[in-house]
Amino acid sequence: MSMHDFFVNRVSGIQAAIMETPDRPNANKKYALELSGLGQRLYSDSGKVVWSGICTPFEVLNAMGLTACFVEFMGGTVASMGTGEMMLEAAEHAGYPAEMCGYHRAVMGAVSKGFMPEPAFLIGTTGFCTGGLSIIEMLAREYHKDLFVLHVPQDYTHENVHYLAYQIRRMVDFIGDHTGERLERQKLAEAIDLSNRARDIMVEVYKLGHSVPTPIRGKDLRNFGILMPLFLGTEAAIDVARAFRDEFMTRPATGESRVSEERLRLMWLQTRIQFNNPVIDWLENQFGAAVVADELNYVHWSPLDPDDPFTSLARRIITHGFNGPTKQRINILKKLAKEYRVDGAINPCHWGCRQGTGARGLVYEALKEIDVPVINLDVDCVDSRNFAEGQLKTRIEAFAEVLESRRRSAC
Repeated sequence: MSMHDFFVNRVSGIQAAIMETPDRPNANKKYALELSGLGQRLYSDSGKVVWSGICTPFEVLNAMGLTACFVEFMGGTVASMGTGEMMLEAAEHAGYPAEMCGYHRAVMGAVSKGFMPEPAFLIGTTGFCTGGLSIIEMLAREYHKDLFVLHVPQDYTHENVHYLAYQIRRMVDFIGDHTGERLERQKLAEAIDLSNRARDIMVEVYKLGHSVPTPIRGKDLRNFGILMPLFLGTEAAIDVARAFRDEFMTRPATGESRVSEERLRLMWLQTRIQFNNPVIDWLENQFGAAVVADELNYVHWSPLDPDDPFTSLARRIITHGFNGPTKQRINILKKLAKEYRVDGAINPCHWGCRQGTGARGLVYEALKEIDVPVINLDVDCVDSRNFAEGQLKTRIEAFAEVLESRRRSAC
């Protein structure tokens, strides 16, 4: 079965499942439907596919009718499909080292296997990941396509915001030169309005997780904060966010999907483990531990200014927690830990990643200052071959027991 057929069948199956209970929010199904629809469009051979960096302003690309996606999406997708090992081995046989980020190795393995859709052109970003930019550059050479790079400043200053806004305008011109179509002011205005409306609902969704007990299960908002930007500027982002808000608002009355007893509240750092794994089930079923917060499930930006959209988009990119000094990220983590009243944090120290592994010591010490213990898991979030299940379970059990002891002592 081709990748296109896989996503077509998946879209049809999810649509049928939603129709069985059309009066329910069906949040997770609608979320999965949009992601599968994106996969279908990527493999539709439309000639409008754009591979990009992770902090690309997708409102602009969506307003211009493009199917845009950051390359790491493919790495996570093949891992979740159970084909990650095959792609990783293909990349390693092609000479990509095992120490390299698993997301990026999986992408290059997919290229060598002919699984990656050919882009019309590419847009790289220097933030938040230099490895991601290297992959974009390699894809541009592989497919002999033009590449535009957004240089994201590390420091938040008035001058840097305007510098990045200027680059976004140049990006729009680059896209127009390659598609023959210019960005219509009305379509951009509509995209900005849709993005702001989705943003406001996302804020509501995250605030619902503050409740004790939380209405959110550990798998509900998996990768939500990192994938939702792909749909900003479209009705899909509003529909998905609204479905989660409506579903979470009804759960306290019914007790549905609540973690039994909720003895512990945890925060998950960086990205989730993409392949099938039992970590969330261990936490919920054995320890009544609810993952109430994800580092990336956080709205850090103010509503975009429809009268000055490029400046607003530039400000959002530069002030992201993963851009600039680690202190910026740490301040956000401390804020989330307090708002969600967490007992501890889980940090999957993704191999080959400066955020996942490089900053682990700084994050550990910073959360220790506010009395939030951290467990660092040495895993590759894409490579299941490096998932030592027995060892990880022992460490997680010990961590949970320490947190429970601390809570009993506090009581």
